[in-house]
Amino acid sequence: MSQHLEHRAAFETHLIGFFYRQWLMYQKPWPKGTNLSGQTAIVTGSNSGLGFQAARQLCQLGLTNLIVAVRSQTRGDTAADKLRKEFPNSSVSVWLLDMASYDSIKAFAKRCETLPRIDITILNAGIRTDVFRPHAVTNHEIVFQINYLSTVLLAILLLPVLKAKKPTSPGATPPRLSLVTSDTAYWAPPFKSPGPVLVQCDESENYKPMAAYPRSKLLQQFFVSKLAEYVDPNDVIINLSNPGLCGGTEFGADAKMGLFGRTMFTIFQGINGRSVSAGTNAILDAVVARGKETHGNYMSDWTIQPFPSCYYTKEGQILKERIWEETLEEFNFAGASKIIQDMKR
Repeated sequence: MSQHLEHRAAFETHLIGFFYRQWLMYQKPWPKGTNLSGQTAIVTGSNSGLGFQAARQLCQLGLTNLIVAVRSQTRGDTAADKLRKEFPNSSVSVWLLDMASYDSIKAFAKRCETLPRIDITILNAGIRTDVFRPHAVTNHEIVFQINYLSTVLLAILLLPVLKAKKPTSPGATPPRLSLVTSDTAYWAPPFKSPGPVLVQCDESENYKPMAAYPRSKLLQQFFVSKLAEYVDPNDVIINLSNPGLCGGTEFGADAKMGLFGRTMFTIFQGINGRSVSAGTNAILDAVVARGKETHGNYMSDWTIQPFPSCYYTKEGQILKERIWEETLEEFNFAGASKIIQDMKR
């Protein structure tokens, strides 16, 4: 449906649209009878902020098994201990996952095969930085690497695992896979055209953090909208979820804004930011309260929202195909193309 909401894209992109979302859109109560008993969920980046709150809210809904997927064992154990004390009926496990390492991502996806069932997967881990920093191994700019490439690779590797773990009981909801994105994609600077797309994310000259971060999220939206065409929602429901601007998170914690920049951002965030609880509720709405109607869509503010305006243009559709091809080429080492083709069978 996001693919058909071009008429609303301009408003959502406008600053008025941002303030409307932040001030006038409120979290909705869970559908009557919502209960996650017997279900298993995976949340990446769940030791703090939105990820931790997502884990907590899932347990509040009666989740039986939770996988806390984090980079640090110590921080993961601290978060898990808090959850175990508050929710003794939920089983909480800490699994290591370094989104800066393709080997770690592949190992994590392989480990997921050992789970008897997987109902909900939330790919929340991501970063923002104000300093251009190339990845030590891939040489990709680190925000582009983690927010887009690593997140999309993990999503692809998990698809056949989730399909194999789907419940077989009549009327059961298929596994849900949601990539946490951002409405900053509405303001991402355009890519140069024609020519390769992804290499533009690795340009160090005139690096701008508030270009790199929105671009990483824009790429997510282009890719997932295409990926959903290859995945049967009866096997896996895949979507994108946006928490909106939230206060009280570690967003931008590793950014070097300077005193003035940090002060201004903190004030803006404090005035306009949602609570972490509300932002998390918006994310979970996409995987708990909704179903197949969200497949391939951008979920924001408790509803299906349009993609950025550029998506609907002729150039945007060409861009989508280019992003798709270049991304799959990047993942030749992991057999991504075959995985996706096999999902259609």
